[in-house]
Amino acid sequence: MSYQVLARKWRPRTFAELVGQSHVVRPLVNALDNNRLHHAFLFTGTRGVGKTTLARILAKSLNCETGVTSKPCGKCSACIEVDEGRFIDLIEVDAASRTKVEDTRELLDNVQYAPSRGRYKVYLIDEVHMLSGHSFNALLKTLEEPPPHVKFLLATTDPQRLPVTVLSRCLQFNLKRLTVEEIGGQLEKILAAEGIEHDAGSVRLLARAADGSLRDGLSLLDQAIAFGGGRLVEADVRAMLGTIDQDAVGRMLAALAANDARALLGVVADVVEHGTDCAALLDELLLALHRIALLKTDEALVDPAEAERLREHAARLAPEDIQLYYQIGLIGRRDVPLAPDPRTGVEMTLLRMLAFRPAAAGTLSEPAAAEGPAAGKPGAATGTRAAAASAVAPVSRVVGNGRPAPSPSAAIERPPASASAARPIVASFPPGTAPLEAREGDGASWAEIVERLPGNGLLREILNNTALESMDGTAIALVLDEGCGRLLTKEREAAIRELLEQHYGRRIQLTIRVGKPAVLTPAQLRAKQQRELHQAAIAAIDNDPNVRALREAFNARVNPDSIRPISRGKT
Repeated sequence: MSYQVLARKWRPRTFAELVGQSHVVRPLVNALDNNRLHHAFLFTGTRGVGKTTLARILAKSLNCETGVTSKPCGKCSACIEVDEGRFIDLIEVDAASRTKVEDTRELLDNVQYAPSRGRYKVYLIDEVHMLSGHSFNALLKTLEEPPPHVKFLLATTDPQRLPVTVLSRCLQFNLKRLTVEEIGGQLEKILAAEGIEHDAGSVRLLARAADGSLRDGLSLLDQAIAFGGGRLVEADVRAMLGTIDQDAVGRMLAALAANDARALLGVVADVVEHGTDCAALLDELLLALHRIALLKTDEALVDPAEAERLREHAARLAPEDIQLYYQIGLIGRRDVPLAPDPRTGVEMTLLRMLAFRPAAAGTLSEPAAAEGPAAGKPGAATGTRAAAASAVAPVSRVVGNGRPAPSPSAAIERPPASASAARPIVASFPPGTAPLEAREGDGASWAEIVERLPGNGLLREILNNTALESMDGTAIALVLDEGCGRLLTKEREAAIRELLEQHYGRRIQLTIRVGKPAVLTPAQLRAKQQRELHQAAIAAIDNDPNVRALREAFNARVNPDSIRPISRGKT
């Protein structure tokens, strides 16, 4: 007997065997069980998610010799013939090869005749969007009022190309792309049934490469089994797919955290030397950054094994850096085809991540201020332009590790002729000038207590939106802003109590109610402080002699939205 590919061997035979389409299976099962059957069904979705398979199961359910049922027996002649593709009353049409109106008319000429063997004559038209306009017109009347013994099952990957007159005559079911977990689970099941040795890493790679299509996943599984000589090993699957080793991704993340350009470019050189697609390096980095962002939000969102592998990198990367790297990498991935060669595009993207990495607040030295010219003195016009030139000249700053950082630049907007984009103005303030937070009963503000507590993700979000209502010995009462009430669960309340017990070193009786806090929450305090700092920064920029020089020389103005204040002395 010839070998049957996995995609055909493991094609679902019943609704229960379908993977990940419960939102479509449920209404079809209810319609079959309650005998409320429409005459035309339209199944849409990307390739390999089960459109044709679902239509065949429905045809089997309609013609099973046990009666119309959502659980066809699979043993009667009708069920067996449908599974083997030789049931005479299931007419499958490939619309891509029969697009002419003559083909459609020939097909419809037989609609009036009763089924030969089954209960219903079922027309399964695949890729129905390929029919011509005249073919659709010929189909419309029959599709709207077919004989009682006829059912139409239409399938398409592009429903936008179907006329609305066809769409309005059908019950439409949109099959979704399958998740990596759903595909991986099915691959694991098949490998176990086939007795093929495998590891979790190889299955995860195949599930991700399937890109939402289970059929593609099974085709890749066939290829991987042949490539590995009857067994699946992650290294072999990675070589077959041309994906990047996770060790290379880990080295890249470590180099980004350490701001080490040489190590970063060394990873690219290693990837190129081993003949792997250089652009795939950015794909793997973006996936890792996405997982790290989820990990910092809530560890439950990430697979435990992957969380363990990425936890060290998550601790070294700030949330804002992760978002910046992801955005730069995403744009760089799009522009790689425009680069002279893929390696150049990837290297420039990675270097851009380091170049635009924000410096931490409080680590910058005092920028040197240029003296502005005195207005009204001889040579004032010439002096003004000289001062303006010095105002826009780069000023070196040094961050904590001794590396020069880009100087702040004012977002000066010229009259309409200027096309330059605004960039942030950085205004710095001496220590102690930032607005103070309100003090609570125990001598330290609740905002300061929250700042010292460990934890991140949703716990941090809940804490930042609470206010201290009362503190009496070991009893603490908090009010959670009603806008965040949905975040509070018993488990998270217990976790917050543990954090407070660690902070105070004693048992705590904690109550959290949802309502409107009487005082500002830490999040509201920070927002208020930021607004006040921003107003002070605007005033500082307005009074800066260099800015005045630029205004006088070029008739320029400052864009207030581009000003970013920094309070010096904050650690």
